[in-house]
Amino acid sequence: MSEELVSKPGDARCPGVSVQDLLDEDSRDVPSYLRKQSYEFLGDEDIPFERYTTKEYFEKEVENLWSRTWQWACREEHIPEPGDYYVYDIGPYSVIVMRTDSGEINAYRNSCMHRGTKLKPSFSSGRSQSIRCPYHGWDWHLDGRIKSLPCEWDFPHVDKAKIDLSKVHCDVWGGFVFINLEAEPLSLLDYLNPLPEHIQSKVFEDRYIAQHIEKELNCNWKIASEAFLEAYHVMETHSQLMRTNGDANTQYDIYGDHVSRLINVAGIPSAFCEEEPSEQQILDMFLVGDRDDVADELVVPKGGTARRVMAEQFRQSMAESGQDISQVSDSEIVDSIAYFVFPNQQFFSGVSFPIVYRFRPLGMAHDKALFDLILLKPRPVGEFVEPAEPVRLKVEESYTTVPGMDPYVGHVFDQDTGNMQAAQEGAATAGKSGATLANYQEVRVRHFHQTLTKYLEERS
Repeated sequence: MSEELVSKPGDARCPGVSVQDLLDEDSRDVPSYLRKQSYEFLGDEDIPFERYTTKEYFEKEVENLWSRTWQWACREEHIPEPGDYYVYDIGPYSVIVMRTDSGEINAYRNSCMHRGTKLKPSFSSGRSQSIRCPYHGWDWHLDGRIKSLPCEWDFPHVDKAKIDLSKVHCDVWGGFVFINLEAEPLSLLDYLNPLPEHIQSKVFEDRYIAQHIEKELNCNWKIASEAFLEAYHVMETHSQLMRTNGDANTQYDIYGDHVSRLINVAGIPSAFCEEEPSEQQILDMFLVGDRDDVADELVVPKGGTARRVMAEQFRQSMAESGQDISQVSDSEIVDSIAYFVFPNQQFFSGVSFPIVYRFRPLGMAHDKALFDLILLKPRPVGEFVEPAEPVRLKVEESYTTVPGMDPYVGHVFDQDTGNMQAAQEGAATAGKSGATLANYQEVRVRHFHQTLTKYLEERS
């Protein structure tokens, strides 16, 4: 759209091929959810830097955000058997997710009903026959009912019916176990809307955690999360991707308060590439980072495209593992289709990019964060696969050092996380009051902050 035709803020788009143009050329029927665009201009005011740099703002988040929102805590395969537990920590809050004797999943505040002692260590997982306090031995059944109270004779004032563990709301979607500390939260499906309508939960249920990396970051958790809400940074941060990534032609969509979407197309060059690569050159670059999953040599036939060749290759490789994606569109296979769920999680539904992100404050520090990067791979039909143990990286450690991480992909994540400390430090010393955002390419960042404002101000 030329500048002459732009009539109002937010109408401008990058010249060149759009996501919808590419969907028109797809080799398969494209689902309607990809055809629908949901953008609206949300304003152009700056985002105050104090949101990233002050303890006061962080404390507001602790009180009014983390205790009121749905967040995935673990996967179902983390707790497959009765007695299996997983501890999720966010700021000052700690939650035990437990598989009960009946096979149900419950979640409890990680705090003894006696003197508040933490029942399980933070970031721990394992198996227990009961939930026992390590301090004085108060003990609960897996379903949260009190089991034994040592020296019960000394507590005549305690009503045993009122000292069951404090339950936390939990629900499951797509194999992910979500928790919410709010007393009467919105239902999970309503909170996730329209994600469950767009993507079948089976897409994520039929995968397993092949790799889990926890990266410590010297930045506010929002700076980390926002780095993945736009593709505007690709041309500067990831210039090596420009031959195969339509960065500025990415489609952005917003839905309600809690969900936004990005469709970043692969297999086309950036509109800012100085020279236009051939389809074969695009394919060769496409294969970097996927060498373990595709044949050594792939050729684009005359009149064909790299996108179609890669899509067909993935259809064949998935068929070999028992997964039939013969009718799945090229876009759903090769493109980055990312749904952000407020406040801290991002789900990529594409076949070739099955990744989930999660961002949290690291402890009670406003300028430290933890970035969970999880790679999901197709689970063999009818089989249970143990989830990979998390690998913890310090700030200075590279993703390329993680066993099994493709060096090319690891370098891309190093580029992303390398920006974050600089963004935090720059925000603290800025000569203006806030961050300036693009109307279209950074609309998901603005949408995120507008929802954040609702939680911190309208609900406080």
